[in-house]
Amino acid sequence: MAISGRELALERQRLIEVLKLLDDKLTEAGNIIFKDEEKLLEFKKYTWENMRSFDAQELRQATADTELEANKLLLKQDYFLKLFRIKDKPYFASVIFEDEDKERYSIYLGLTYLKDDDYGNIIYDWRSPICSIFYDFEIGPCAYAAPAGIVKGNLIRKRQYKIENRKILSAFDNSVNIDDELLQEVLAQDSNDKMKNIVNTIQQEQNSVIRNVRDKTLIVSGIAGSGKTSVALHRIAFLLYKIENLTNNDILIFSPNQIFTEYISNVLPELGENNTLQTTFNDYLNKQITEFSSVEPFMDFIGKYYSEKQNNIPLIQYKQSDEIINDINLFVEDYIRKARVLRDFTENKVYDVYKNELNELLHDYYRNLPFFERVEKIALKLSEQNYKGSSKKKPTYQKLIFENSNFRKDFKEIYLEFFSSEFCKIRMNDEEIKSFERTREIPYVDAVLLVYFKGLLEGFPYERNIRQVVIDESQDYSYIQYLIISKIFKNSNFTILGDINQTINPYYKYKSLDILSNIFPKSKCISLTKTYRSSPEIIEFTNKILGLDHICAIRKTNSVPLIHRTDTNILPNDINYLRRKYKSVALITRDYKTAEKLYDRLKNILPISLLKSTTEEFNKELVILPAYLAKGLEFDSVIAYSDSDSKYLKTEKNLLYVACTRAQHELIVYS
Repeated sequence: MAISGRELALERQRLIEVLKLLDDKLTEAGNIIFKDEEKLLEFKKYTWENMRSFDAQELRQATADTELEANKLLLKQDYFLKLFRIKDKPYFASVIFEDEDKERYSIYLGLTYLKDDDYGNIIYDWRSPICSIFYDFEIGPCAYAAPAGIVKGNLIRKRQYKIENRKILSAFDNSVNIDDELLQEVLAQDSNDKMKNIVNTIQQEQNSVIRNVRDKTLIVSGIAGSGKTSVALHRIAFLLYKIENLTNNDILIFSPNQIFTEYISNVLPELGENNTLQTTFNDYLNKQITEFSSVEPFMDFIGKYYSEKQNNIPLIQYKQSDEIINDINLFVEDYIRKARVLRDFTENKVYDVYKNELNELLHDYYRNLPFFERVEKIALKLSEQNYKGSSKKKPTYQKLIFENSNFRKDFKEIYLEFFSSEFCKIRMNDEEIKSFERTREIPYVDAVLLVYFKGLLEGFPYERNIRQVVIDESQDYSYIQYLIISKIFKNSNFTILGDINQTINPYYKYKSLDILSNIFPKSKCISLTKTYRSSPEIIEFTNKILGLDHICAIRKTNSVPLIHRTDTNILPNDINYLRRKYKSVALITRDYKTAEKLYDRLKNILPISLLKSTTEEFNKELVILPAYLAKGLEFDSVIAYSDSDSKYLKTEKNLLYVACTRAQHELIVYS
């Protein structure tokens, strides 16, 4: 509800006062930073010039003082940049909160805080405890969790502002209703090349995920368009604010591909935080596998299926299955049980080494260590024992142990041994074995299993510096991948977000992501059930694809009917029609081969870009891409394209669902 003219005039006057204070603070902070930089340079110069006259204690103290002053300066510079970001749009909402003593407080929410020596908090950081009432409550009784405990009271008023270029364009009061005026205005806007922050439209169910610090692991199942990725990024910003000494270098995001990584790259900087560490599971596999020159990208592995280039589908399904995990575990247990040093040997023609002693060390004394780590420990022990505590002969003893045993550290050989063992349910044939031995690029499905083998036999690498891990599009990671991740980041907290309806892996699908709580026992499962992306017309159609009826569409109808086409010759006409109406248009195909064919047909008549799995930067105005690369992206309008050569099979409904749910305002389906 729009506010009265008198109240709007008061709000505009307040904005003028806040902007003046903000400008003064920026000037003051800039001067302080300039002076502090000069002082720090002088101090460093003094320390350098007098270094020789310092004793060790004085030098340590001087170094510590320099680091302390440098850190203080960095904090001041960081706050200056945050203030600079909000100088034209200092806040986006306000609440009036009345505590139990009937004292009222006006709380203005912004991307960062602003304090005044005389009046206290002028703007509150949206992440501060009291600001949670804006997202969580309607007018009436409310509460928030303060450091000292729960504070109860009443929410008297909620107000939102549209501020651009230091002027209030509009202001209105609302409740928590998710179809409020500002949210609908935001949903009606065209999409951008980069994802934007949603700090002024965060909804209650999203806020419950963002602000959760009680649970070690959050498993979030959210339907298409429910804002999972936005929630994850705003959660990161909140955790950086809330958790002491947590920095952006302590947080790792697993992204599905480079296109997605680039798409989300603006959100955290908009929120005043630096981007965190980001990787893909493929990057991790490439780091861990040295037996091959490279690892097949996950998207290429998926693309082969839709291009009908995969042979022996049952074997690939077995390699992707949960069943193979137990089979590998049993094989490795048997491998270790049968492992023996077979002969006594002499090192350097002087030191005798006896097999019985080595086998006792291997199977009893060091039994709690991973198998090949036991061999390393034994080799180190022999070197120190025979060479006065020196470890220099450790490699020699390792080599001798392997030469005189029935095992050796060759993971390619061990991997192939499993596929010819009694524990394997579906074996590799001779041609597949030869292909595996010859290839320089290990297939993705084999890379995952090989890393699991290596982890069981030599130990999983431990990433002790990562405190928070975020996994987006989690439905595309198999159970064994989560086992690997949980062992690498064994002391980290996790935020895992996905939607089983958007599974693009044709070989693997979860019935529910809740099963991951078996791997992450201290976990909470949360569902996001409202979709903010697509129009009701698009939601109705995409529901029918998978037979869904539980999706709640928030965007108001735009009365644009879904269009079905069978004549592919009019495709350029449809593209031009959408380009005239919208800022971004995507032509989404079943597979890359079809995308490439259409690109060749259209590139000379339209300014179209073809997206590949390796694409890092792109312009969303007009793009063509296969559906499995469209995960996490959204466009104003979409043409979901298939023809007689690229029909979606009945088993590929999820892929078609992904393609169609990328559309915000208008969808045309070629089928």
